Amino acid sequence: MLTAADHLQEQAHVLGPRQLVGVLSLPSTPAKTAVIVIVGGPQYRAGSHRQFVLLCRALAARGHAAFRFDTTGMGDTPGGLSNFLSTHDDIEQAVSFVKVSQPQVERIFLWGLCDGASAALLYWHGSRDPRIHGLCLLNPWVRSDASHAQTQVKHYYRQRLMQWAFWRKLLSGRVASSAIVELTRTLKTWWQSSRGHTKNAGASLGEQPFQKRMASAFKDFPGHILLITSGNDYTAKEFWETARQEPHWKEALQRQCLQSHVLEAADHTFSNSPDRLAVEDLTAQWVDQL
Repeated sequence: MLTAADHLQEQAHVLGPRQLVGVLSLPSTPAKTAVIVIVGGPQYRAGSHRQFVLLCRALAARGHAAFRFDTTGMGDTPGGLSNFLSTHDDIEQAVSFVKVSQPQVERIFLWGLCDGASAALLYWHGSRDPRIHGLCLLNPWVRSDASHAQTQVKHYYRQRLMQWAFWRKLLSGRVASSAIVELTRTLKTWWQSSRGHTKNAGASLGEQPFQKRMASAFKDFPGHILLITSGNDYTAKEFWETARQEPHWKEALQRQCLQSHVLEAADHTFSNSPDRLAVEDLTAQWVDQL
């Protein structure tokens, strides 16, 4: 028996003067919704363990268009290496492409993992793009020296310092000097941040740190947000540590139109098949509902 997946189409595209290379997955009938996957980190449009390929095909099988693309300097897209703080124009190009190539699409959703989720929030913060109706955010990246130190101390070093095996190894001189330096630096940063002595990172002169801009977008975005986090991931733990401590994140997470799910056994990229399928299903259900 043929399924919806047997009828989906996939088209390769090169977008505009930036020459963004992407793949558009389409269902057998014209879609009224489209999901744009924002690739985070130093990877290309396929994603870890082909995660983005499988996600887009799953969405197309459910009747939604899905577009994944290489940002500037990544994969097959030319240019100097960029990061999530400089993807605004790439995302705008992708949104415009979907609207022009699929004129019947009525709602566009941005989907991002890690700093791809951060890029989605920063894009909306900087553009207030009315074409975006929803944000699907997985393990958002909110890294700062302070948040990293707090997470490391709470979820790693606290357990290590309570293990006799660690102290035996330390006292016998079998702990690398670099590890001792890293531990000392982390504890110092944690101590300073717990007393409010660290400076905000991630901002240029006269600009808010990117974490605050993310929280502002999270709070002010007028559409729906789907938040999915992993239980077995330091990036997710760092996000929740920040969310519990920072007033701007506490306020943001009280917003209306928010669905939040924690997949307790999942790692950062949801690499196990059950976790990957759960992400696909949660995303598709959320888009179906809207």
